Amino acid sequence: MSRNLIFQPSDQPLSVTILVLPDASLMSLAATLDPMRAANRISGRKPYRWRVVSMDGQPVATSCGLAMQVDGAFQSQDECDLLIVVAAFNIARHATSAVLSSVRKGARRARMVGGVEAGSWVLAMAGLLDQRQATTHWEDLEDFAARFPQVRVIPDRWVVDGPVFTTGGAAPALDFMLALIRARQGFGSALNVASLYVYEEVRLPSDAQPLVSLGRIGKLEHRVAQAIRIMEEHVDAPLPIKVIAGRVKCSARTLEGLFREAVETSPGAYYLSLRLQAARRLIVDTDLSMAEIAVRTGFSSIATLARSFRRQFGQPPTAARKGSKA
Repeated sequence: MSRNLIFQPSDQPLSVTILVLPDASLMSLAATLDPMRAANRISGRKPYRWRVVSMDGQPVATSCGLAMQVDGAFQSQDECDLLIVVAAFNIARHATSAVLSSVRKGARRARMVGGVEAGSWVLAMAGLLDQRQATTHWEDLEDFAARFPQVRVIPDRWVVDGPVFTTGGAAPALDFMLALIRARQGFGSALNVASLYVYEEVRLPSDAQPLVSLGRIGKLEHRVAQAIRIMEEHVDAPLPIKVIAGRVKCSARTLEGLFREAVETSPGAYYLSLRLQAARRLIVDTDLSMAEIAVRTGFSSIATLARSFRRQFGQPPTAARKGSKA
């Protein structure tokens, strides 16, 4: 199975198995799982399919004491695109020889395998990180490096080395998932997912965990960030791109180039996608009339909204609303 295609644009659903060990962090699990749920919701399709499993199929007690329901027991012989091990505390107790054997077998049936937080320890104990670069939670980096001299330990937020990835805690796991969504569905989709969590930090995988990040998107390209914020403020009454360009003090042509470099699409296409995402949220989450939704998202008529919506999501607004109520 080809492994590098996971980080390539694709319309094919990505199948993900998340193995949760006892005493895992609920926040790390959520940071791994929920971005996929959000990406599905935003796209109106199902680019991500997942199963959350435990070794025995029973609920898993997380580090905060909350029991996490799972979809079943881990079946190491089942194929998947991405196998993710989420773990945190008491890893020496939970990573038994049987667990490590199952993870090794499961890794052979997956296109990529990853460890979140102490999941890195599980992969290292299973021999899956030998001679590879890897990271783990910043509190444990020194112990991790001492325990596994065959692993090239670096303090990055997340690391991909061939068919294996590792992350620090919850925030780096979210960063990794956003990077995955960006690679597969594009910058706009990743930005829309991040916005659901009011998460504006742009962190590179190579940012050291204990250090301050490079900052908000605006510090990477302030004109693009400023233009996006103007668009968000004028969803109901869209501004011409020329006007937006003037407000960020550049020409429309320059803004076009900046967007294509940073967001991988034109400002006009991004603006339309932003309005359609807003329309879809209103369609799915409220009982507002289609006429009211069209007005709130800057479409001149229900018909105009319906045509654009179908092109974007592959179904008419009425079908999206009906499906959300099913």
